[in-house]
Amino acid sequence: MTIAELFILILPVFALIGVGVVLRRCHWIEGAAETSVIRLVMYVCMPCLAFDTIVGNPALHDAGNLVLPPLAGFAMTSAGFLVAYIVARWTGVEEGAGLRTFALSAGICNYAYLPFPILGGIWGGRTQGVLFVHNTGVDLAIWSVGLLMLTGGSLREGWRRLVSPMLVTLVASLAINVSGLSPHVPDLARNLAHSLGVCAVPIGIMVTGVNLANFLDEPLKLLHRNVAAAACAVRLGILPVLILCIARWLPCPVELKRVLVVQAAMPAGVIPIIIAQYYGGKPLTAVQIVLSTTSVGLFTCPLWIRAGLAWAGVS
Repeated sequence: MTIAELFILILPVFALIGVGVVLRRCHWIEGAAETSVIRLVMYVCMPCLAFDTIVGNPALHDAGNLVLPPLAGFAMTSAGFLVAYIVARWTGVEEGAGLRTFALSAGICNYAYLPFPILGGIWGGRTQGVLFVHNTGVDLAIWSVGLLMLTGGSLREGWRRLVSPMLVTLVASLAINVSGLSPHVPDLARNLAHSLGVCAVPIGIMVTGVNLANFLDEPLKLLHRNVAAAACAVRLGILPVLILCIARWLPCPVELKRVLVVQAAMPAGVIPIIIAQYYGGKPLTAVQIVLSTTSVGLFTCPLWIRAGLAWAGVS
């Protein structure tokens, strides 16, 4: 796949973010409506999407695609926190001025909404199912290492948040797949999960834009030159190299290598904005990181994916 083809594949994803921004600026989605849509996506549509892509997926009969993806997700995300923390300290970001929020935000890539349509557009459902398994490790790292990085406090709340509809669905779906019960799942359940699941990514990406638009009332605060430069260096420079090295030399199935290549190219994820708001971090720092890496990532993503596929020897 050429860089131009990758760019065309990625562009609609970023366009959906823009649609979300417009919807928020037009006051069509705001306040309680925004919260309700987020809950719909996280608690209903995304679990249905996971069920739809995991149950009956032949790639997930391979033990390597059941054990290694969550381990890789946890290890790469935890390493991202450490790298981001070191770079932030080196560039002069101090405690109380956004250091911990920087480490959390730059350490987490956009691990669901952006890579899912990209993986589906290139390789289809087999690899998308492995992405969901991989993301269990990412979630574990966020709510354990990441929460400790941000607050320095107890992990009790983070562990509680791990028990979610998504985790329950993942465990149940993998159990159905491994036990060979997939052919016995009623068509009604499959069709319902598919119908709700196809809504998850487009609505979720639009809500990402809605969330970002909440911070656009003071545009001069959205760009911090040092934060933007350091975040792009970490998220779009150092970490892609690290992850692609793992993708090249880790003895794992090709589906996981594909997931790692795409994850390496991703900009920062949006969830740290919400976590920083809830746990007393610096939400503005998280927004600055998301906006800067997403803006630059529109152009670097296809380059990294193209280079990563060649480097890792993946087709």
